[in-house]
Amino acid sequence: MPTQTSTTPDIHRKPASAGLLPNPWPLMRTGHRWLARMQRREARVDRHRMVWLERGQAGPDRPTVVLLHGFASMKENWSAWLPLLPRQWHLLVPDLPGFGESDYHSGADYRFEVQARRLAGWLEQQGLRENLHLVGSSMGGAIATVLAHNLEPQARSLTVLNSAGIPIRPDLDLAIPPKTEPSLLVPESWRGVYRMFNNVGDGKPTLMGLAMTGLLGVDLMRRARGHREIFADMMADPYAPVRYLKGSRLPLHVQWGDRDAITPTRCVDYYRTTLPHAQIQIFKGVGHVPMLETPRRSAQALAHFVNSQTSRTV
Repeated sequence: MPTQTSTTPDIHRKPASAGLLPNPWPLMRTGHRWLARMQRREARVDRHRMVWLERGQAGPDRPTVVLLHGFASMKENWSAWLPLLPRQWHLLVPDLPGFGESDYHSGADYRFEVQARRLAGWLEQQGLRENLHLVGSSMGGAIATVLAHNLEPQARSLTVLNSAGIPIRPDLDLAIPPKTEPSLLVPESWRGVYRMFNNVGDGKPTLMGLAMTGLLGVDLMRRARGHREIFADMMADPYAPVRYLKGSRLPLHVQWGDRDAITPTRCVDYYRTTLPHAQIQIFKGVGHVPMLETPRRSAQALAHFVNSQTSRTV
């Protein structure tokens, strides 16, 4: 596993635009946990403190569903789903290493495959091996894809929402990295934060975008340096999920917004061409985060898929 050159998170080095403003997010995060009736848990994985929320217990008659958030996000990104998902499910909602309440270490490796190995170690610590269903949004979809195929036994199912790591054309030369730069997803000013929140939706200014800017702006700006380093690691091996999807027969559910400005809907063509068994659902008028933009429809689609896989004879 990667070595670490510093034990002090760089997220505490604030850009000038964050100034000395108070950060309202930690208090709101605690309120969210109480409202969602989730238990907060901690563990250490690869020298990272890892924090997650949990509801229910594992059992042979119920699925364990793991929700992995996207880049520059956190476990609370699933908040709109939590009251909608079946109460009998065992839910695990982590802050991925490098994000949220989990540790970030400058100099550590945050490529998709390394993050997947950390999560595999975390699940092993919890004694969870059976009836695992992985769900990932954007970056979390890429990590979930790698993890689902590396677990032993493999995950029972995989669901991705607007996943990162997927080529925009099935015939794209994967040896050529995509032309991307982190400015949109690593904001360092209030203008940048507002721009980010309005682009992860359908690209139109919204009251929600303004509210999220006020709520999370200080936190995001303080984390900018760490987010830039993590983004660079992701781009060092951007198509890692494709190596695991080729020839895969893992039950796969794909959700996508047709107005996504981050991961274009053209990426869905890769799933259609390469994985014809995949169940695909496109949400009209939705951007990059279906679980926030159309939570009821996307949660119902997930519940139907996971329950159908749980009822299958193994």
